[in-house]
Amino acid sequence: MLLNYISTRNIRGDAFGGLTAAVVALPMALAFGVASGAGAAAGLWGAVIIGLVAALFGGTSTLISEPTGPMTVVFTAVILNFTSQIPDRGTALALAFMVVMLAGLFQILFGLCRLGRYITMMPYTVISGFMSGIGVILVILQLAPFLGQTSPTGGVIGTLSSLPQLISGAQPLEFLLALITLLILWFTPESWKRFCPPQLLALIVGTVLSLTVFADVGLSRIPEFSAEFPSFQPPTFSGVTPDLLRLMVVNGAVLGMLGCIDALLTSVVADSLTRTEHNSNKELIGQGLGNLVSGLFGGLPGAGATMGTVVNIQAGGRSALSGIVRALILMLVILLAAPLASLIPLAVLAGIALKVGFDIIDWSFLMRAHHLSMKAACITYGVIGLTVLVDLIWAVFIGVFVANVLTIERMTALQSKGVKTISTTDDDVTLPLEEQSLLDQASGRLLLFQLTGPMIFGVAKTINREHNAIEDCEAVLFDLSEVSHLGVTASLALENAIKEAIEVGRSVYLVVLPGATRRRLEKLKLLDLLPENHVSANRHEVLLNAVNQLPTLQKLSS
Repeated sequence: MLLNYISTRNIRGDAFGGLTAAVVALPMALAFGVASGAGAAAGLWGAVIIGLVAALFGGTSTLISEPTGPMTVVFTAVILNFTSQIPDRGTALALAFMVVMLAGLFQILFGLCRLGRYITMMPYTVISGFMSGIGVILVILQLAPFLGQTSPTGGVIGTLSSLPQLISGAQPLEFLLALITLLILWFTPESWKRFCPPQLLALIVGTVLSLTVFADVGLSRIPEFSAEFPSFQPPTFSGVTPDLLRLMVVNGAVLGMLGCIDALLTSVVADSLTRTEHNSNKELIGQGLGNLVSGLFGGLPGAGATMGTVVNIQAGGRSALSGIVRALILMLVILLAAPLASLIPLAVLAGIALKVGFDIIDWSFLMRAHHLSMKAACITYGVIGLTVLVDLIWAVFIGVFVANVLTIERMTALQSKGVKTISTTDDDVTLPLEEQSLLDQASGRLLLFQLTGPMIFGVAKTINREHNAIEDCEAVLFDLSEVSHLGVTASLALENAIKEAIEVGRSVYLVVLPGATRRRLEKLKLLDLLPENHVSANRHEVLLNAVNQLPTLQKLSS
């Protein structure tokens, strides 16, 4: 089905869910638009466009999509990068919005390639470190406006290096207003939250205070923007060098991947609350279309927003109609009340954005990581450091690489225990009595080389080591009857062991069940090296045949 699940059976619940989500989205969209450097209008229209398109074409019926903290952080870095290289701010912003379009195209491609279920198959240590790092970046970038100062150039590093000057030049009243905003967000009673989201309450209280108590103070406020539909901004490649194009593609891929992770993790939350199951690939296509259209109209990039989605579901939203209602309400607010936005102080928005950054940090896991595993803690803290101080892409790549290497090492150590050579039943062996008797009859002349469980590439070294340890025997029986998976590297190590056994004159027997493992050996043409009666799926049958063909036993029987 092309469209998302839209139902008219729950109009009242969907309408109330959409209204509540719109109330929550308004201050967040304003805060993210201003924080990114693209302007409040870009944040608001991004919330409308992505919310509407993703609700129509996505794969999660209750998901609310809008500009999010992680997406805003990456987009802010893109804008800062382009404005530092291109003197004309208009051109720099146009290229930044092209990155949003590219991110949407990447997401559509991921969905069409059916990569949805693989996107979030990433170690939690890396996801936690990456998201926490983004939260730290958002907090750092809001320090200047929180103190009533203009954000310095240079992003995170520039802000950190300018921190002494920012603190010494802080504007007391703007700082006080931002602090009041933060206190409202933190300490709003739970009973009040049912009627008014803390973000909206902080926005209203902060604005009212700025117009009354702080009326005579020259507070920095949101620049005015017109109450009209956004203009279409077609892609432009004027003045785009190959290096700049490469940078745009890389940033688009990063933004697209982050949006996929953000949206699909939120979809899982929605599933758990509604006891439904989303369509990952369809959701990626919907998110991609949303970001593509948002970029074409100068809107911020976005993804599935956990806060908006949870509020929507708790208020009664059960189908994509709630997302559509939310987008339409936001659009009406922009068109009817845009002049009022210029009354909102930037310090209030800085307080809201700083609280979002603080909430993105995975405090629960960070405080327990070192108790669970020192390796996990090192990966998490390392990814945070790389994300904040070096580069988002390298943070993920290095984090995933190290986490996978450690996992492979652990899995290899466990699976290596499934590789053992057995010469007599005095060894560590669990065989039926008949097979134990046959093995004892061979008096050590027949060696049972047993493999069990999944044989990944890390086990190849163990196979070689165990095989090289073989000394005196006349026949080897390779038992693969309990192998659930035989990787390419492990199968080549097995091939090498069988060929070496044949070269030194040992009789080789093989037990392998029909299925993927046998097909792998057939493709290697390994079974062609052995007589037909030396290969079977029945271990007892092969063992009996092997024992009867031992030269020593043949002489004794004659």
